[in-house]
Amino acid sequence: MSPNPLPSTMRAVGINKYGDLDAIEELTLPVPKPGPNEILVKVEYGGVNWLDTGFRSGNVPFPVPPPPKPLGGEAAGTIVALPTDEGVLSNEDYRARGFRVGDKVAIWGSGAFAEYMSAPWTNVFSIPDGVSTRDGAAAMLQGFSALVLMTEAYNVKAGDRVLVHTVAGGMGLCFAQLIAARGATVIGTTSTPEKAEIAKAHGATHVILYKQEDVVKRVLELTHGKGVDAIFDAVGKDTFESDLKMIRKRGTIVAYGATSGPLPPFELRRFMEKNVKFTYATAMIYAEDPKEARKWFDEVFRLVANGTLKMRIHKEYPFTAEGVQQSQKDMVNGTSVGKLLIQIA
Repeated sequence: MSPNPLPSTMRAVGINKYGDLDAIEELTLPVPKPGPNEILVKVEYGGVNWLDTGFRSGNVPFPVPPPPKPLGGEAAGTIVALPTDEGVLSNEDYRARGFRVGDKVAIWGSGAFAEYMSAPWTNVFSIPDGVSTRDGAAAMLQGFSALVLMTEAYNVKAGDRVLVHTVAGGMGLCFAQLIAARGATVIGTTSTPEKAEIAKAHGATHVILYKQEDVVKRVLELTHGKGVDAIFDAVGKDTFESDLKMIRKRGTIVAYGATSGPLPPFELRRFMEKNVKFTYATAMIYAEDPKEARKWFDEVFRLVANGTLKMRIHKEYPFTAEGVQQSQKDMVNGTSVGKLLIQIA
C-alpha cells in the first residue's frame, strides 16, 4: 500500500465526449483505485502518440473506456501503490521485476495525462538508474516499437539498405539510430531540409525531401536500381504504390500505421512480381507475454542508458487543455521533430 494517504481527486486532461481538438478539456476525476493486479503511478511525464487522436475522436479499431476519461497512452513516474493479489505477489515474472514503492517506472495503458495512472503490473517497467523519467516516457512505446519491428517484422542486419518514411518523427529517429547501430544504411524521407539535418545527426545516411524530390527515382539511384531490402512505413495510402517500386526483389515492406489514410484494396498478386513480403505489424503483440515484454523493455532502456538511443524531445507541453491540443496539432501538421511530451508534474 502507499505509505502516504492519496488525494481523492486529481487533475487530468481528456474528454467528456468524442470529437475534434476542441473536445479536449481539463477534468477533475477520482484518483484511480487500482485493482488487485494493478500498480498505481504518480505521473511525471506523458508521451504523445498518433493513437491519442483516435482516443479523442473515438476512431480506434479496438474497445476503449468511454468518456469521461483522460487522454494519453504512456507515461513515466514513480510507484505509489503495488498489487495486493497474492497470486500476483508470488508470480515469478512479477517478482523478477522487483517493484518497490518509490521506484521510477514507465507505464502504458489508458489515462496517462493525469496526476495518477493505474495499469496491470504487466504494463509497468522499471526505468534503470541513469535514465530519467523524461527519457523513460519518451522511449517507452516508440523505442520499444522500433526495436521490435526491426527485429521481428524484418530483422535488420549489417549491410542492409533500409528506407524509413517520416524519418524525423519520434519513431523515425528511433528507427534511424537503431538501424544504423546494426551497421545498416538508413535512407529516410522527410519534409524539410531542417528535419533532414536532424535525421542525419541521428543515423540516417541519405534523407530525401519528398515535397521537392522524386522519392522513387532517388532511392533507385542510391541503390543502383536494385531497391531497398526493407521499408518501414507508417504513412499508408500515400506511399504504398511507391513502396512497391522501391523495394528490391525478395524485400520486405513493414507497414505499422496509416497517417495518410488506410491502404486501398489491392491484389495480393502484386507482390508476386518481386516476391515481396508485406506485413502490417504492431509491436504490442510482443508485450502480451510478461517475460518477453520485460526482455524488450529492458533492452530499450539499456540502449537509452548507453547512448545508442538518444531521445530527441521536440517539446514539453504544459499539462493543460491547450497544451494537449497543441501537441496533437503539431503532430498532425508535421511541424514536430522527435518525441512530444506532456509535463504532468
